[in-house]
Amino acid sequence: MCHALKLAGFHVVDQADDTTPGLRVSEAPEGVVVSWTASHGFLALAADQRGASSDGMRLVVQAAVAGLLVQRGHTVAETPDRNGVVVLAEGSAAGP
Repeated sequence: MCHALKLAGFHVVDQADDTTPGLRVSEAPEGVVVSWTASHGFLALAADQRGASSDGMRLVVQAAVAGLLVQRGHTVAETPDRNGVVVLAEGSAAGP
């Protein structure tokens, strides 16, 4: 999965590094969580654009990640905190 994200041009960073901008892939009971940390420059750019927001940009990144992973045959769901996507393990079902 990390390989597919990198091939698509996403910057995947070490899950233990919580400051470097990019995608983080970490294990969770229901599967694998993919979350995104924006760079300060990206946040500043979003703040300067009329109608743009960092929350809207996060949703765009999540949609792109989810779309790619679905195309690769994975089942994805939004994380409960809405800050990432969960790639469900085989046999798992999305919650309510």
